[in-house]
Amino acid sequence: MSASTDLLVDAFGRIREVVEEVVDGLGPEELDSRPDGRANSIAWLVWHLTRVQDDHIAGVAGTEQIWTADEWYEAFGLPFPEADIGYGHARKDVSKVRGLSAELLTGYHAAVHESTARYLATLAVKDLGRVVDRSWSPPVTLGVRLVSVVSDDLQHAGQAAYVRGLLGR
Repeated sequence: MSASTDLLVDAFGRIREVVEEVVDGLGPEELDSRPDGRANSIAWLVWHLTRVQDDHIAGVAGTEQIWTADEWYEAFGLPFPEADIGYGHARKDVSKVRGLSAELLTGYHAAVHESTARYLATLAVKDLGRVVDRSWSPPVTLGVRLVSVVSDDLQHAGQAAYVRGLLGR
C-alpha cells in the first residue's frame, strides 16, 4: 500500500463510521421514516450507498459483489432485480425499502467495507491511473472511480445523518 491507498482506506472507513452512527439504536419504523413523506429514508440511503460501493468496487476488482456472493440479496428480500443499486429510483421504489433492521444494514455495509479494504490493500499508486471505464470522455481511471464512490457515499451518509437528526425533533 501507499499513502494514496492509505487515504482511500481512511475515507471508506469514515463512511463506515457514519453508517454505524446513523443507524445505531434505530428500529425499522425510524429507519423507514421519510421526511415530508416523500424524501429518502435512512434505510434506503444506507442500502443504496452500500450497493453503489459494492457494485463499483466489485466492478473494478473483477470480483462478484458481496450482495450476491454472501447472499445479502436474499437476506434483504427486496422486490428489485438482483443487480439493482437504487440508481434512478423514484419515490415509489424508495418506499419498497422497508422493515429492515439496523443490524442487517450495518452487517451488509461491514461486509462490503471489509471487501473494499482488502481490495485497496492490493493496490499501488501506479494502479490508480488504470482506465476502468472508456464510456466517458476523458476515460475514467481507477483513482477517479474510487474517489467518485467515496464522494457519492459520503453525500448519502450525510443525508442519512440529517434525516436521523430530524427524527429527534
